[in-house]
Amino acid sequence: MFDFLDSDWFNIGLEIVFVILISYDIKKYIETKKREYITNIVLTVAFAIWTLYPYYNSYVGWDGTQKEKMLSTCVDSNDSKLCKCMDDKIFKEYVYDEYIQVDHNSSEYREFLDEAKEDCLDDGWF
Repeated sequence: MFDFLDSDWFNIGLEIVFVILISYDIKKYIETKKREYITNIVLTVAFAIWTLYPYYNSYVGWDGTQKEKMLSTCVDSNDSKLCKCMDDKIFKEYVYDEYIQVDHNSSEYREFLDEAKEDCLDDGWF
């Protein structure tokens, strides 16, 4: 239902909102010199880090060569769109070190793959 939360545009939108809030508080602090705006700035930065950190796993947790190695296993597939979507889901869910250590025969991993495949094949609005 909330598939938009995984999109990059949602992350970019959140970053823009946080930058606007922080810049507004900086502007108000410069005008008034009230300490409450410093508190707002600190809280906004802390909330932004807390909110956006999980989204950056997919960008920071995988090296370019690791992604290439992962993508090369998917070249044999007939449906490249599904394959790319599945790779993106794996990149966003796991950091490379975690992915290597995951038991690929476990029921939890199989369930994740089934849900990811269902999400990738779903043409629904959300």
